[in-house]
Amino acid sequence: MEERKFNIKHINQTEFFGVGEKNLKFITLLYPTLTITVRAEILTVIGTSKEVDNFSKFFERLSKIYRKEHILDENLIMQAYNEEGLQNVDSGIILYGNKGIAIKARTSNQQKMIDGIEKNDMLFAIGPAGSGKTYTAVALAVKYFKEKRVKRIILTRPAVEAGENLGFLPGDMKEKLDPYLQPLYDALRDMLGQAKLDDYIEHHIIEIAPLAFMRGRTLENSFVILDEAQNTTFSQIKMFLTRMGNYSKFIITGDPSQTDLPDRQSSGLLSVIEKVRQIKGIEVITLTKTDIVRNPLVGKILEAFGE
Repeated sequence: MEERKFNIKHINQTEFFGVGEKNLKFITLLYPTLTITVRAEILTVIGTSKEVDNFSKFFERLSKIYRKEHILDENLIMQAYNEEGLQNVDSGIILYGNKGIAIKARTSNQQKMIDGIEKNDMLFAIGPAGSGKTYTAVALAVKYFKEKRVKRIILTRPAVEAGENLGFLPGDMKEKLDPYLQPLYDALRDMLGQAKLDDYIEHHIIEIAPLAFMRGRTLENSFVILDEAQNTTFSQIKMFLTRMGNYSKFIITGDPSQTDLPDRQSSGLLSVIEKVRQIKGIEVITLTKTDIVRNPLVGKILEAFGE
């Protein structure tokens, strides 16, 4: 067994190890066979030579990140833990979510979404249920926020099932809206954890609201996602697109084959795409049944319905 000591006198231990040593506890989970202790200004690691060497390289990468960010969290720790992620190797990883789980592109079209929003300010992602378009979009929003490239995340979708007239539903406004916005909450919970998500929502860093609430606003320095855009009329989606302010990214997702609009209303999604797809700064990604990452039966069900 080998013992190695690391001088941490130049580190703010509260920033580095977290309140209540939360980050230190997370690091010990990543290296369960090592004995890791902190005494005053010395971090001591005991284990096999190979394990200690691996930890030493990890600690060097982690210290480099800390010097840049002046703070650490689980996502940054996982960046240091995964050397490929730190060196920006093209691994498809978007970010490390709650409890260090890697959120990554699982198909080539999902990777196109990652590349597309990097090069453009507005991106349309259309495709069938289960193709990962919404989940990938939310992951990108969290990534841009964590990297301080935007100040807020705004997620919206039309509450068409209630006609966007929510007054007859029981409960306060949040209780009225939550059933229609639950898929967005689920994705954010995977990436941030419940406590952090609640905190961001409370401080209006993350906003989840129906499309009708976007009218009249200018959305600046934000990553904005319109989900279920097939359930918008032409005028509604036009209204949404013109909310775009400076330093923002917009992703619009939808499945043109699953429109829930009333019989006499037609979806505006595809007609708007045809009008704007040639504009520089806008990209359209079409996902297909080959991108479906749910149970394989989903693809077979859609095929049976001729979609």
